[in-house]
Amino acid sequence: MSRLNVVGFTVLIWLLAACQPSPREEPSSNRPLSVVTTTGLIADAVKNIGGDSLQVQALMGPGVDPHLYKATQGDLKKLTQADVILYNGLLLEGKMGEVLEKLSRIQPVIAVGEAVDQSKLLGSPLYENAFDPHIWFDVTLWKAAVGEVGRTLQQYDSARASFYEKNMQAYQRQLDSLHQEVLEEIGKIPNEQRVLITAHDAFEYFGRAYSIEVRGLQGLSTLSEFGLKYITDLVQFIIDRNIKAVFVETSISERSIKAVVEGCRKKGHQVVIGGSLYSDAMGQAGTPEGTYLGMVRANVQTITEALK
Repeated sequence: MSRLNVVGFTVLIWLLAACQPSPREEPSSNRPLSVVTTTGLIADAVKNIGGDSLQVQALMGPGVDPHLYKATQGDLKKLTQADVILYNGLLLEGKMGEVLEKLSRIQPVIAVGEAVDQSKLLGSPLYENAFDPHIWFDVTLWKAAVGEVGRTLQQYDSARASFYEKNMQAYQRQLDSLHQEVLEEIGKIPNEQRVLITAHDAFEYFGRAYSIEVRGLQGLSTLSEFGLKYITDLVQFIIDRNIKAVFVETSISERSIKAVVEGCRKKGHQVVIGGSLYSDAMGQAGTPEGTYLGMVRANVQTITEALK
């Protein structure tokens, strides 16, 4: 991190520590609950459960990498004015950890990922007692996180609790259907071709849930570095397995995967970029991919078309 960034982040933390909770009007039928989320994925769950009965803002938009995201002073204003803050947790928002911790002393700050049964979480190969944060790639795990969103809205806006409960159950039924849909679609890929190679290890939950082998060039976090050996090993793996397609991600530079493709070409093996996958962020608002359901379906379509 540059010296300028360090100074800026230190000032941000100092401002946060100095701020006091401002008087908040209790949510009522005349004032919707104000919810701020870190990722668009969580905001999408809030919108499905709360509809137009609340206000929701996501700090991280399409194409934003949550591993690298740093809170700005503009974010700080949104956060301190929110009735409720929802974040993924499990160290996904690595550079926002200190900000969220300080905010939790003055207002509700909830990590929806902590609602997932720990026995179903995958461990991190880099950090002891840490977990893979990319829970949304297993729709059944994301259903648990959605449940936490619903419970939180009911707790902090009890006047609309029955409305939130009804919407949450309806949305979770959609997630059950989506899970079965993904199982069926990935099942159409021949077993020997069922290998998903991406820029970083975001898809391990997806692989476990839907029986597809996954490989990533970087680790669970894009903060981790990759070197020549990682590229060389992955190139050899692709050649040995005769893999025909690899994938880039919308929130991560294509540079690493393009280096793998070029490495294969130099060794006489033609592998193509099978498409771009949504990994740590959804698509543009107003598009099907700008919702969780649409994002998952778009990824599955891209994967199956490239690997079948």
